[in-house]
Amino acid sequence: MSPMPLSLRSLLVALALLLFALPAAAAPERTPEQVIRHSVETLTGEIEGRRDYFAENLDELKALVDESLDDIADFRYIGASVMGRYFQNATPQQRSRFADTFRQTLIDTYTRGLVTFDYRELRVLDNQRPQRHEDQASVDMEVVATNGQVYPVSYSLRLSGNEWRVVNVIVNGINLGLTFRNQFDQAMRDQGRDYDAVIDNWAPELAVEELEEGGSA
Repeated sequence: MSPMPLSLRSLLVALALLLFALPAAAAPERTPEQVIRHSVETLTGEIEGRRDYFAENLDELKALVDESLDDIADFRYIGASVMGRYFQNATPQQRSRFADTFRQTLIDTYTRGLVTFDYRELRVLDNQRPQRHEDQASVDMEVVATNGQVYPVSYSLRLSGNEWRVVNVIVNGINLGLTFRNQFDQAMRDQGRDYDAVIDNWAPELAVEELEEGGSA
């Protein structure tokens, strides 16, 4: 596979990061597939026909993204998942600060991806895998580049209360949840388990490099 353009990699990881955090604003009678379709259409529709404007006014787009995530993204849940075994010993302040840091990084990455990659199509596949459990599901989609190259994206969802929530994403064979958790673990080792230092230097975009070659799901 030829190297993935930086703008494409930015969009892929941004899209994955966003939906990694995205709970459904819908009752559970909606299928996971319907949830993902609605999410993708809503997010891409926000800037339809206005990309040139937002490219020159990134702060406005960032504010729009921030506002759209305010009521729907459970960053505390995601932060706990990424911190993994280190979450238990973190102080409440460190847990909250990491969640905020993860949130801001997501907003910045997603904003850049929206205006830098001219994709041809984002499509949720019609033929989805059967749902094995009532409270767990997977939904597959593809990002089609302008050169025709197709990059697979798969979401893992969990039914929590009355909402389907995306709890993990696999992009081009790379398990982002596992990648970020391993990255946090390695950072803790490198920084002598200094939570504050790890949070201050958290940069999940480093995992984007792995998307160039892909991996096994």
